[in-house]
Amino acid sequence: MRLAEATGGVVVNADSAQIYRDLPILSAAPSPDGLKRAEHRLYGIRDGADPCSAADWTALAKAEIATLHAENRLPILVGGTGLYIRTLLDGIAPVPPIDPNIRAEVRAAGVSENLAALMPLDPIAATTLNPGDTTRIARALEVVWSTGRTLTQWQENMEGGIGKNIVLWPILLIPPRPWLNQRCDQRFAAMAKSGAVGEVRALLERHLDPQLPVMRAIGVPELAAYIDGNLTKEKAIEAGQQATRRYAKRQYTWFANQPPPDWPRFGEPLEGESFDRALALLRPAG
Repeated sequence: MRLAEATGGVVVNADSAQIYRDLPILSAAPSPDGLKRAEHRLYGIRDGADPCSAADWTALAKAEIATLHAENRLPILVGGTGLYIRTLLDGIAPVPPIDPNIRAEVRAAGVSENLAALMPLDPIAATTLNPGDTTRIARALEVVWSTGRTLTQWQENMEGGIGKNIVLWPILLIPPRPWLNQRCDQRFAAMAKSGAVGEVRALLERHLDPQLPVMRAIGVPELAAYIDGNLTKEKAIEAGQQATRRYAKRQYTWFANQPPPDWPRFGEPLEGESFDRALALLRPAG
């Protein structure tokens, strides 16, 4: 927000949950005050019944970035979905359309069954993916069954990335874990008390596919269990806090290790004068 105010730039969403209009509270979408302070793009633009892939978001982000560049304005990409950022910068594997029958078969199977089928065909994916990641395991299996090549092999020739065509000023915010965990707990409790339960109830009333990304967003399964009477509200909040901390841990590891080593990492708590110190680290990558 400070950077947007200082430069007249526009904040562009790079978070996979905040793109859906169904979860403004549970996804911590920009507040009304935030929207007044700076212009925002790609927040709350998609219905939860319409899943947004990394490729979908990349196409949207490219269009917004091109528009802002044409207007001589600074696009400020903000978000914790590393796959989105990587796809935008590095491109996407040119995987051909998946055979609908194969996709139906894979999506009808359980995650453990798909993981077992994937292991001999794509051991790299099978051993590196989270064993509970239903979507990515299914994707890896349907690709190798449909194309005869693994997703890793397709990813050796990425296409469409903009990383080489722009000047990028990156910064990775990796604050101390105790500070981050405390904020995660406080924020989820505040969400649950300020409308997040109503958001989840509205989703449940639509009887959407439980495998949709919006239905698997952090907090949705936990608060759904409370709404269905399977957890007390206190236990649901505790479960949501735990899920948030676990995800933060995975993000922490990913952003600490996956991006290029020359990207500056800012490890202080984000408060007081630390904002200015963080902004001072912004410089062209490479």
